[in-house]
Amino acid sequence: MNAKAKGTNAERELIHLFWSKGWACIRSAGSGSTSYPSPDILASNATRALAIECKSSGELSRHLQKEQVEDLIKFAKLFGAEPWIGARFNDMKWAFFAPEDLKKTNTGFSMSVKMIREKALTFEQLIGLF
Repeated sequence: MNAKAKGTNAERELIHLFWSKGWACIRSAGSGSTSYPSPDILASNATRALAIECKSSGELSRHLQKEQVEDLIKFAKLFGAEPWIGARFNDMKWAFFAPEDLKKTNTGFSMSVKMIREKALTFEQLIGLF
């Protein structure tokens, strides 16, 4: 499976998780293909709105370009949503990072499997079940 298909499948998995917990959720098909900021997923339960940039990886870490994170924050602010980065590393459950919890690098930001234990929320924590 190529990287794009893997990412799409991971995003669809997350959409199903939100719907299974009573949240409305859509995948933004234009994410990354328009000049406007656009997150991968928008989810809401009528009380909270989440704008999520999704990353999946078979590696132990994943890099994000500075512009990706800045665009997520910009969109979320204009939309009235919380910005989150969703990470799906192989054989692990989804983990969610606030933008300020990412590690800064020379060209952007990174997140890793190790950081999940220290800074990330589980799906259940993200939506307020725990």
